Amino acid sequence: MSHHLRTFRGHTPVCGPRVFIDPQASVIGDVVLGEDVSVWPQAVIRGDMHQIRIGARTSVQDGSVLHITHASDFNPGGWPLTLGEDVTVGHKAILHGCTLGNRILVGMGAIIMDGVVVEDEVIIAAGAVVPPKRHLESGHVYAGNPAKAIRVLKDSERAFFKYSAANYVKLKDEYLA
Repeated sequence: MSHHLRTFRGHTPVCGPRVFIDPQASVIGDVVLGEDVSVWPQAVIRGDMHQIRIGARTSVQDGSVLHITHASDFNPGGWPLTLGEDVTVGHKAILHGCTLGNRILVGMGAIIMDGVVVEDEVIIAAGAVVPPKRHLESGHVYAGNPAKAIRVLKDSERAFFKYSAANYVKLKDEYLA
């Protein structure tokens, strides 16, 4: 096992076909990465006290932190972290115990907190903060702190979700080669 994949409490990260994890990234514990996922330098995906599941063709950019919410008296079930397919997580984003659907763009430096649910086809602007337990509806751009829907997605933005995911699949394939 490579040094950037680490077993914790008997859970070893599982990688689907053609996954790229930069040697400077850390993937720890109960984590499953779908096919063609890419994890870039200094990203941390820490499934130590709950599970993390990341769908196909999702990319986790440099310096991002992905963690869970552990079970406690304050939150008996905890919250896993789940990302769907074709999600682009921008540089230095923080995702904590939240659930994201498919075809989502998380802008650079955005923070998505515990118990948040994001439906398919959403853009979360750079620097946005999504407070705990919010629900972001499909088809909108969200920005600000706290994040609010600022407008409906354009067709060109809907097309960009798959383009961005495919672009990172192509790039990570170059790194794998």
